[in-house]
Amino acid sequence: DKTVSLRKDLSEMHEWITQAEEEYLERDFEYKTPDELQKAVEELKRAKEEAMQKEVKVKLITDSVNNFIAKAPPAAHEALKKELDVLITNYQRLCSRLNGKCKTLEEVWSCWHELLSYLDAENKWLNEMELKLKATENIQGGAEEISESLDSLERLMRHPEDNRNQIRELAQTLTDGGILDELINEKLEKFNTRWEELQQEAVRRQKSLEQSIQSAQETDKTLRLIQESLAVIDKQLTAYIADRVDAAQVPQEAQ
Repeated sequence: DKTVSLRKDLSEMHEWITQAEEEYLERDFEYKTPDELQKAVEELKRAKEEAMQKEVKVKLITDSVNNFIAKAPPAAHEALKKELDVLITNYQRLCSRLNGKCKTLEEVWSCWHELLSYLDAENKWLNEMELKLKATENIQGGAEEISESLDSLERLMRHPEDNRNQIRELAQTLTDGGILDELINEKLEKFNTRWEELQQEAVRRQKSLEQSIQSAQETDKTLRLIQESLAVIDKQLTAYIADRVDAAQVPQEAQ
């Protein structure tokens, strides 16, 4: 009869809701690779869409039960109405939980890509630093040329910490949730090691260039003094020649 048919529809929907909860909400998920995380996001999106499509069926069942209750004797009302109320509550709760979990996983996926973006930007800067350090490894030239290289290096060293802080915070957010923790820790260890090594080398190179500038300035000063002294001597000797002064008369200058 009609009651049996309605109860069958209600039972089938209850079974589907229970199965969906077990499949997507009750299992413990572990995301160790980006592929696993992406697959989970896509699966949850499909589950959310499927649940939304079931809204039509829930509405049909609701209309059928209400129409039956309107015509059936009062004795058949209570149990059927209670079953319908439970179904609607469970269905709405399932949709809410699926939406919440889907949103969370989408945010996690976005967080992972944001982390990769910051790591990429910082690694590009480290590449620049590495090239700059190689370029200043055996620099030749005077104080001015060395000073220009030092200024260029120091500009790179003034790179803000903002990106590195973002990397730290995003990584912490993901690993606290046990998401891609091994992969993230591996990437961070590699990045931090390279960052520290290049920073230390940059500080050493900075001090070395400062010392080179000082040495070059002292050399320039000594050369200038020698040139000035030679100019004086040249002027004096030129004057002696013009006056036909014999070298024997000026033994100091002759020597």
